Amino acid sequence: MARGKLRIYLGAAPGVGKTYAMLSEAHRRVERGTDCVVAFVEHHNRPRTEVMLRGLEEIPRKELEYRGSIFTEMDIDAVVERRPQVALVDELPHTNIPGSRNAKRWQDVEELLAAGIDVVSTVNIQHLESLGDVVESITGIRQQETVPDEVVRRADQIELVDMSPRALRRRMAHGNIYKSDKVDAALSNYFRPGNLTALRELALLWVADRVDEYLTAYRSEHRVSKIWGSRERIVVGLTGGPEGRTLIRRAARLAEKGAGGEVLAVYISRSDGLTSGSPKELAVQRTLVEDLGGTFHHVVGDDIPASLLDFARGVNATQIVLGVSRRKPWQYVFGPGVGATVARESGPDLDVHLITHAEAGKGRGLPVPRTARLGRVRIIWGWLVGVLGPALLTFLLTGLSPEVGLANDMLLFLALTVAAALLGGLVPSLASAVVGSLLLNWFFTPPVHTLTIADPKNIVAIVIFVGVALSVASVVDLAARRTHQAARLRAESEILSFLAGSVLRGETSLEALLERVRETFGMESVALLERESEVAPWTCAGSVGPRPCQCPEDADVDMPVGDHMALALTGRVLPAADRRVLAAFAAQAAVVLDRRRLQEEAEQARTLAEGNRIRTALLAAVSHDLRTPLAGIKASVSSLRSDDVEWSDQDRAELLEAIEEGADRLDHVVGNLLDMSRLQTGTVAPIIREIDLDEVVPMALGGVPEDSVELDIPETLPMVLVDKGLLERVVANLVENAVKYSPQDEPVLVSASALGNRVELRVVDRGPGVPDEGKDRIFEPFQRYGDAPRGAGVGLGLAVARGFTDAVGGTLNAEDTPGGGLTMVVSLRVAEERAVRPVPSTIAMT
Repeated sequence: MARGKLRIYLGAAPGVGKTYAMLSEAHRRVERGTDCVVAFVEHHNRPRTEVMLRGLEEIPRKELEYRGSIFTEMDIDAVVERRPQVALVDELPHTNIPGSRNAKRWQDVEELLAAGIDVVSTVNIQHLESLGDVVESITGIRQQETVPDEVVRRADQIELVDMSPRALRRRMAHGNIYKSDKVDAALSNYFRPGNLTALRELALLWVADRVDEYLTAYRSEHRVSKIWGSRERIVVGLTGGPEGRTLIRRAARLAEKGAGGEVLAVYISRSDGLTSGSPKELAVQRTLVEDLGGTFHHVVGDDIPASLLDFARGVNATQIVLGVSRRKPWQYVFGPGVGATVARESGPDLDVHLITHAEAGKGRGLPVPRTARLGRVRIIWGWLVGVLGPALLTFLLTGLSPEVGLANDMLLFLALTVAAALLGGLVPSLASAVVGSLLLNWFFTPPVHTLTIADPKNIVAIVIFVGVALSVASVVDLAARRTHQAARLRAESEILSFLAGSVLRGETSLEALLERVRETFGMESVALLERESEVAPWTCAGSVGPRPCQCPEDADVDMPVGDHMALALTGRVLPAADRRVLAAFAAQAAVVLDRRRLQEEAEQARTLAEGNRIRTALLAAVSHDLRTPLAGIKASVSSLRSDDVEWSDQDRAELLEAIEEGADRLDHVVGNLLDMSRLQTGTVAPIIREIDLDEVVPMALGGVPEDSVELDIPETLPMVLVDKGLLERVVANLVENAVKYSPQDEPVLVSASALGNRVELRVVDRGPGVPDEGKDRIFEPFQRYGDAPRGAGVGLGLAVARGFTDAVGGTLNAEDTPGGGLTMVVSLRVAEERAVRPVPSTIAMT
C-alpha cells in the first residue's frame, strides 16, 4: 500500500486563514470529484470558517471522558474504515486527551498516511519544536504544544498562508478571529505589530529554507550541475588582504538590489601549513560580513580557482565577487591569476565581478611558506628546464648554429642551469649541470661523440662550467630558503601579535580561539583537555569541529600545556616548524580558560557584593520603615497604660485601632523583607499544582478596602500551574501598590483572560503611570518611583512580586493603561489537560 501524501498550510500567527484555505482546497477537490472528508476541523466559532464546513462530509468524533468532563477527538478508526482519498485534519500540534491512542495529533496523522490516505493539515510557525526558544523570546510565551520539525519537513507540500501584521490586526479588531471581549487583550499582548512582524519573518525564512531543500534535492536527483538563479547568492572570494573589506561591502550592496539576496564570504587556504592570509585581517572581515547579515566560510583546497568554483556551485550561487589581482605586471608570467581563471571557467550561469581596489597592482608581498619551500608547479618546471632544456638546446645548436663556439655554448647551458635553480631549487639545477656537462662533452668538445677530451683547456672550461653551475644553484636555493624563512617568521609574528593582542584585550572566547587554531592549521577538530592529576581521566574544557579527541593519545597532534593540560588536534600531522606557533596557541588557550574561570569567580563575587548592597539597604530601611510603626504602637500602648489620663471608650478604640494598623503595617514590611531574603538566598521552593484563579485572587484582597478593587475573573478560565501561596502574595503586593497610587474615586481593576496556553492576570490602575525608562527599575529591590512618601514602604513589594512570579514559571511586566495609569500583567502557565479544552472564555491559539 502506497503511503499517503501530506499537505500543510503554514501560518505565522492565529487568524491568518490556514483553516479557511484548507477548507477552500477541500471544496475545490470535491468539485473535481475527489473523495474528501473532514476528519477534524475546529472552527472556533468563527462564522466565515463555520460556513466553509457546509457541504463537506464530516466524520463523527470520538467522545472521551476525562476528570468528569466529556471531550471530543478525531476518530482514527472511523477515518481509516471510511478510507477517503483525502482527510482534513486541523491543528497538527494538538495534544490529545489522556486515554487517546496517541499523545499527539501528528501521530494520528502518521497513522492515516501509513494507511494510504492523503492528509491536509495546518500548523503555525510558533508550534515548530526548534523555534520554541525563539518564539518565547519574541512573544514572552512558551508554546507547550509543539510538533517536531522533521514531521513538517517530510510533508510533500507546504503552503505559506501569509498576511501583513496590519491586516491581521484589522481582522482581529473586526471580531473575525476572537470574541469582542478578548480583542483588546489580544491586540495589546500577543498580537502586537512587533510580535507579528517577527513571527512573519520566521515563517518566511523557514519556508524559504524548505524551498532551498526541495531545490537542492531536485537538482541532485536529476543531476543538474547548472546553477539555477532562484535567488541571488553572492560568493565573495577573500585572500586575507585588506581589499577584502571593499569586496564584502560591494557584495552586500549587490545583494540588497535583489529580494532575498545572500552573501557568503569564503576564504580558501592550502592544506599543507599555515594559511597565507593575515589572521587579524580575516577576523575583521569575518566580523564585517556577519554584521552585514552574511556568513563566513573557511575551505581547505590546494587549487584555489577550482575550490572557489566548487564552493559557489555547491551553494547554488549566482555571482562571484573577486578583487583585481594585487600582483605586479611581471608576475603574470607565472600564470593568469585566480580572477582570470575563475572568470574563464565559471561558465555562462555564474557571473564573476572583478572589483578594483586600492591594493590592485601593488604586489602581493612575501608569500607565507608552506611545508615545501617551493610549490609543486615550480618544481616541475624546474625539472623540465633542467633536464629537457639542455637536450632541446643541444638540438638547436647542432642543427641550426653549429659554429657558435664552445664558450658561447657553455654560457647558454649555464643560463639553463640558473633558470632551473630559480624555478625548482637545488636538485633540478644539479641535474641540469650534470646533463649539460655531459652534452657539452659529447657534442661540442673535440673529439665529438665521445667522452674523451683532447684539449686540456676544454677540460678546465667544463670544470669551471660545472663549478659555476653548482655555485649559482646553491646561492639561488639559499636565497629561496632565506626568503621563505623570512616569510614564515613574518606570518608567525603576525599571528602571534594578533593572538596576544586579542587575548589581552579579552576579545577572544575559548571556542573562538580554538576555531582560530583549526582554521590556521587546516585541522578537522581542536580540543583543550585537562585533568586534575597524572592518574585522573582527561576532561574536555572546550572543543570545535566534529568528533574532538577525548585524550591526547588519540590526536594527530598534541601540544602539552603544563603538567595537566594539552591541546589535541585531529586532521593531519603538523611539521615541526608549525609546532612553535601551535605552542603559543596552546599557552594562550590556557590563559583564556583561566580568564573565563576568573570571570565566573568575579561574577560570584559581584553576586555577593549585590547581597551586601541589599543588606546595607535593608539596614537603612529598618532604621526608618520598621521604627515608624513601632513608634506608633509604643506611643499608643504607653497612652493606654498611663494612669494620668482617663480615656473615653472612643479614644480607647482609636488607640487600639492605631496599634492594630501599626502591627499590620509592621507585619507587611517584615513579610516583604523575609520574602526578599528568601529570593536572594535561593531558598524559595514553590509547590506547583493546578489551581483556579477565582479561588486565589479574592483571598489576596484582604489588605485593601472593599470598594477599592473591582474583580473580573471568569469562572470558565482554565486552571493554572502555580504555587497558591506565592501567587496570593504576588496579587496582594500588586493590588496594594495599585491602590496606593490610584485615585480614590477610581477602583483598581483586577481581570483575567486566557491567551493560548497562558492565562494573563492584569492589575489596572488609573494613577500617574510610569514612563518606559522606569518600568524595569520599579521591580528592583528598595526602589520607590517618583515622589512616593518615605513611609509608603521599603520598596520591596514589586521586587518580591516579580521574584515569586519567576519562581512559579510565570512573567510579570508593566504596561501603560490606555487613558493613563499603569497595568501589571502576570502571565501564568495553563495546566496541560485544561489547555486543550475548548471553553468560550479562552482565546484559542490554533
